[in-house]
Amino acid sequence: MKKTYSISEKSEIIEMALSDHISFKEIELQYGIKEKDVKKLMKKNLKEGSYKAWRKRVRIFSDRRQTYK
Repeated sequence: MKKTYSISEKSEIIEMALSDHISFKEIELQYGIKEKDVKKLMKKNLKEGSYKAWRKRVRIFSDRRQTYK
């Protein structure tokens, strides 16, 4: 993650990543942050259990739907 994001931008990125309706590609288009960096941001800013639950949900949905995150 090269760019430094403001608190409000980080919150918006986290909110978008938590949404089941917004893909990593859409986040990248809006903020210029790649999927791996979104995951790093989430890991740093969420509680461990919340991060693991989010990653599990993303993995499960991505297996079901080709266009999901």
